[in-house]
Amino acid sequence: MPKLVPNQIIPGNCIDVLAEMPAESVDLIFADPPYNLQLRRALWRPDQSKVEAVNNDWDKFTDFQAYDQFTEIWLNACKRVLKPTGTLWVIGSYHNIHRVGTILQNLGFWTLNEIAWVKVNPMPNFRGVRFANAHESLLWVQKKKGEKYTFNHHAMKALNGEKQMRSDWLLPICKGPERIRVNGETAHPTQKPEALLYRVITSSSNPGDIVLDPFFGTGTTGAVAKRLHRHWIGIEQDPQYIKVARNRIDAVQVEEFSDEIYVAPNPRKLARVPFGRLIEAGLLQPGQSLYFRKSGKHQARVTADGMLEINGERASIHTFARKLTNGAPANGWDYWFYENEQGERLDINNLREEIRKRESEKA
Repeated sequence: MPKLVPNQIIPGNCIDVLAEMPAESVDLIFADPPYNLQLRRALWRPDQSKVEAVNNDWDKFTDFQAYDQFTEIWLNACKRVLKPTGTLWVIGSYHNIHRVGTILQNLGFWTLNEIAWVKVNPMPNFRGVRFANAHESLLWVQKKKGEKYTFNHHAMKALNGEKQMRSDWLLPICKGPERIRVNGETAHPTQKPEALLYRVITSSSNPGDIVLDPFFGTGTTGAVAKRLHRHWIGIEQDPQYIKVARNRIDAVQVEEFSDEIYVAPNPRKLARVPFGRLIEAGLLQPGQSLYFRKSGKHQARVTADGMLEINGERASIHTFARKLTNGAPANGWDYWFYENEQGERLDINNLREEIRKRESEKA
């Protein structure tokens, strides 16, 4: 079995190429397979201009049985090369995604999420006989239920304005300058927007991981993976697509920053700092006031043993936070503020980070 060489496009049919790849060698797979759109005639706009639809040979199958057989083979091949901790994304439309989902479950993949890519600028239904197709679905699955897998929750939250990212992603379709054209013609009929791949790759991999795309097309996955300091492998059988993808990825300029730039820190993986350490280090003083929320009226006194005191009751920063939020789960570090010499209320997390900084410098 040949050694896996990242950052390359491998020419050929994905089923044949996957069979030659080492087992359990990739961290993440994004697949944009043929949708089996079953288009039988040209599509026209009301102004008699022709719609650039998918009529390529790679999207033609004799019947559902042939499509299902093809899907099962390539998904099985992907499962073999995926690491036990790896995950796989598949995108599709109503034409195929339900069939793909059934086959994924039959092969033992475990579904983590179904994402709806809601297109803010969808193609209308020109004939007016159905609703406009304004979304596509992405299935996110892990190789085996219960295994650890990568999910950069805090990165997704940061991208979403510090709110937990939901399973409906409002993103435009690929148009304008992003749409690649060759001699004035669309290079690929189903080119995906880089913003979509940015979320997929950021959420489900880390810098240095290997991202595989078995239907590489014009290389969106490779271009975004390169931007995010991930390694990538693309499999593509069309020479014209390969040429476009290579030129596109070669044009991506990446600064040599450290990997810390490309991943959001996970507080759960940071060194634990007890609240009492802030008092031991002199960053807070016994008797000093803390305030619940930045503009809150509730006030507590810091005790010498690292507890808080309110009206004669002593408890931890977490216990009081839960009480003051009516029993809701609450991390005290997120609720308490202290005042500096200028009277500004500041987050006690600032003091915790100061402790971490001091202790890392000593190490």
